Amino acid sequence: MSFKNQNFNFIHCDVFATKPYSGNSLAVFTDSTGMSGEQMLTITQELRHFESIFLNEKAGRISVRVFDLFEELPFAGHPIIGAACTLHKQSDGDPKRVWAFDLRGGRRAQVATEYRNGRYIGTLDQERPEMLNVVDAKTEIARAFNLNALASLPMEVISTGIKYLIIPVVSGLAEARITVPDLENRLESVGAEFAYLFDIKSFEGRHWNNDGIMEDVATGSAAGVVGAYALKHGLAKPGEAFVLKQGHFMGRPSEIIVTPYGTSDEVERITVAGEVAFVGKGELIAP
Repeated sequence: MSFKNQNFNFIHCDVFATKPYSGNSLAVFTDSTGMSGEQMLTITQELRHFESIFLNEKAGRISVRVFDLFEELPFAGHPIIGAACTLHKQSDGDPKRVWAFDLRGGRRAQVATEYRNGRYIGTLDQERPEMLNVVDAKTEIARAFNLNALASLPMEVISTGIKYLIIPVVSGLAEARITVPDLENRLESVGAEFAYLFDIKSFEGRHWNNDGIMEDVATGSAAGVVGAYALKHGLAKPGEAFVLKQGHFMGRPSEIIVTPYGTSDEVERITVAGEVAFVGKGELIAP
């Protein structure tokens, strides 16, 4: 039996980056027609970006699939922003565009992109967040992340597509790491999928996969959750953007622009924005 090789082109870009080789790197496959989910996962593992995104356009609608190094994700912020800015770069000279993506599970995501002063900027509307529950297990969670203590604000599970446990801290972010082998089970027990450490003084965050092996440089999906948390607890003002920093401890400084809307009692929606820098392009033979 013989097989015919199929080649796929990709764009390598850095998201939430003020210049190339900073921010969160990403591979964008603008046409993944004919590629299976198993192939997408294998390619993501080969390229070793934290995530890769695969686009497929049919009848004017763009569907996307996002993979990290372990599995497919229902939603992720930095790949969607990176994909939108990539499409903008490849399109006509219009300085402003709006892109709609069909995600797995029937959800849609909308990104407004702008080309300004030689740079591409994408703004993702994460819509209304789900404020799920408050978690009362500070001592256990602090130990799980090698933290001596947490901030006085509560831990909360919030979702804009992925359920994050927001862990507020005021110190110890540099020394933080996952110290337990069963973090995923502990998070599931409180209704969360992942955890995000958020320094409420410096507005800096850290996030790992639940096994603690891979740290994320900039987590767009969590940034929306942080925006909802910050507005609810008076750390941010309605309609005013703030910068969430991440990646500093990995030598990949990133800046995520977060804008919450609504009130502390009713968070209406969150936008997450950032610059996208382009690094290169390539071609792969499908596995």
